[in-house]
Amino acid sequence: MKVSELKAKSAEDLQQELNSLLKAQFGLRMQKATQQLTNTSQLKKVRRDIARVRTVLAEKAADTGGQGRA
Repeated sequence: MKVSELKAKSAEDLQQELNSLLKAQFGLRMQKATQQLTNTSQLKKVRRDIARVRTVLAEKAADTGGQGRA
């Protein structure tokens, strides 16, 4: 996921993307805990995608004068 793609999305779309990434992270953590996860690098990718989305959300909130939640 690229930052340019995220910046093109609206705040609502970004929030939905964040929710889906958090659910994916939870699922991966459960797979890791039950030793079903073979590709552990997925955890790192999802964690960084979450950080990217949160960063873009914070930038959009700062641009709009702090309205919304980052």
